[in-house]
Amino acid sequence: ADHSAAPATADDPDTALSLSGDGVWQGRGVVDGFDDLLDGLAPDHDYLVAVGYDRLRLPTVLLGPDADAADTPGDVIATGANADDVDLDAVVDALDAAEPWITRETLVRRVEASPRAERSGAIATFTGRVRTRDSPDDNRTTHLAFEKYEGVARDRMDRIADELTDRDGVLDVAMHHRTGVIEAGEDIVFVVVLAGHRPEAFRAVEDGIDRLKDEVPIFKKETTEREEFWLHRRDP
Repeated sequence: ADHSAAPATADDPDTALSLSGDGVWQGRGVVDGFDDLLDGLAPDHDYLVAVGYDRLRLPTVLLGPDADAADTPGDVIATGANADDVDLDAVVDALDAAEPWITRETLVRRVEASPRAERSGAIATFTGRVRTRDSPDDNRTTHLAFEKYEGVARDRMDRIADELTDRDGVLDVAMHHRTGVIEAGEDIVFVVVLAGHRPEAFRAVEDGIDRLKDEVPIFKKETTEREEFWLHRRDP
């Protein structure tokens, strides 16, 4: 990432991002944060390499004699004194196995590309997020941590999506549940339904999130300002 571009002038957009001919991203103006940048790029790009960032919750390659994997928020997939010490094939394999950066817009674009989209008149979405507290007197939740049986969880979400898509009027369904540490106020889960009309779209979205919570083996640990605890477990 190259942040050396000149600041925006009065005639420029508030935020400008560009990719130079030699593959360097340049940015100027106001960017809310790196997560927002990733959210904007994710629907249209398969990969992004962020150079010089070590505080992101992303698959990370650490280089240098003082690299500290224990102090890195992302999953460290390789370390080395320099680039020559890194097995690139192993890095590629680790990236392919990593959870992709999925946003609600990613899933909306996915269902919009359905061959059945020309019959649709509605897209309904549900977004679950980390609630800070249930009431004003509750201890503040700082973050949640999610773990799942990866293969089983994906298979069950696919089965739920397929069964909802079999309903009359439902044309396509996409869903995604994030794992790892998710901070207060951040998004956790998305359900997106493409349908002919809004009634079947809304019903499928509600049933989709209810079934995901009931049927997909996901473990959730909550951390508040005072304690941390597992909320529930489901067998695979």
